[in-house]
Amino acid sequence: MRTENDIKDSIVKTLYAKAETIVQKAVKAPSDPKETWTHRIDDIVTSRVFGFPLMIALLCAVFWLTIAGANVPSEFLAKILFTIEDHLTAFFTFMNSPPWLHGVLVLGMYRGLAWVVSVMLPPMAIFFPIFTLLEDLGYLPRVAFNLDHMFQRVGAHGKQALTMAMGFGCNAAGVIAARIIDSPREQLVAIVTNNFVPCNGRFPILITMGTIIASLTVQSAYGSIMGAVVVLAGVLIGIIAAFFVSWGLTNTILKGEPSLFTLELPPYRIPQVGKVIARSFLDRTIFVLVRAIIVAAPAGAITWILANIEINQLSIITHLSTTLDPFGKAIGLDGVILLAFILGLPANEIVIPIMLMSYLSAGSMLELESFEAIRGLLLSNGWTWLTAVNFMIFSLLHFPCGTTLLTIHKETGRWKWTVISALLPTALGIIVCFILTRISRLLLPLF
Repeated sequence: MRTENDIKDSIVKTLYAKAETIVQKAVKAPSDPKETWTHRIDDIVTSRVFGFPLMIALLCAVFWLTIAGANVPSEFLAKILFTIEDHLTAFFTFMNSPPWLHGVLVLGMYRGLAWVVSVMLPPMAIFFPIFTLLEDLGYLPRVAFNLDHMFQRVGAHGKQALTMAMGFGCNAAGVIAARIIDSPREQLVAIVTNNFVPCNGRFPILITMGTIIASLTVQSAYGSIMGAVVVLAGVLIGIIAAFFVSWGLTNTILKGEPSLFTLELPPYRIPQVGKVIARSFLDRTIFVLVRAIIVAAPAGAITWILANIEINQLSIITHLSTTLDPFGKAIGLDGVILLAFILGLPANEIVIPIMLMSYLSAGSMLELESFEAIRGLLLSNGWTWLTAVNFMIFSLLHFPCGTTLLTIHKETGRWKWTVISALLPTALGIIVCFILTRISRLLLPLF
């Protein structure tokens, strides 16, 4: 039985076919080789057979380049920055400054900044230029074209694919981009679900966890490949969750018929590599890094204070994480991880630095100069592959950052949708982690 949308789609196709027939009869023009090649490439890139496998393979290649290329510069930056820390410590000692001042400024604030810069900068400096090159090449609109039909199937607007693409840069930007959708109902669906797309701030989390999971499961020779596969799986989980929640919303509180639109694909063009790299480095890499530094500095200081002020011989951060620990263990995480996500509300970039600082009994972050050092610290605090997987899932499925929440309130004009946008992904993340944990604990004793 044909639905109303099928009939509308058929009418649009008939009109375009009729128009093309008239043009072919009335207009005679020499064939353009560029247009011919564009059509041939699009026949492959946007086909139902090759489109999605090509998209997944390309994303996996981008992630592999990012992970494989980030390790050496990360270690190099870490050595430089922690050498500077030694000089800062010597200066504070020379000035005979109080220990608490050295702790807040150097062990808390500076170490947090050093970790953010050394671990975040190299992956972003590789990933964002590649992503921008694909955008400038004209490939990303083809991705939106491939996803258009799926969004219509779940009752959402096809332009939501474009807002999701914007969300890869920043979820707040993706929320603002929902203005291109005319239907208020479908605009709300796009706004509420945009957080499921991993933004700039969560990619370092995915890359770090992907590298750690790879090191726990395969030999080092295949670590970067496995890490890329894990990161790709995380991205696909976020996209699938966006489809699932969109379907749920359009069949419950935002029920209605999806509207149709025509997406015109821009021509392929050779990217201006120099300008693209400069633009991506300045507009994305530096922008995200500066935002992370601005947030990480006070967060590092606050975390050090919470870790060093004691009540009944236990630090405040220990009290808080201990309170959260039973719930955290029930969903395959722990209290420290949950506390890191809560304190990381201002920006996703600082979740891992807060978590690592919280794990240390000394109340300050170690000089973690490589992913191997981070892996060792996590293993010493009881992490397993299940913890790493649940951490990655929860980083994808939890409340948006503070900036995105404020943007949602501004765009919708109501706190109702802001609260829903925060609670819905968090509830889904808790449910998924709980189910995965229960299944793994039931099955592992059988092997």
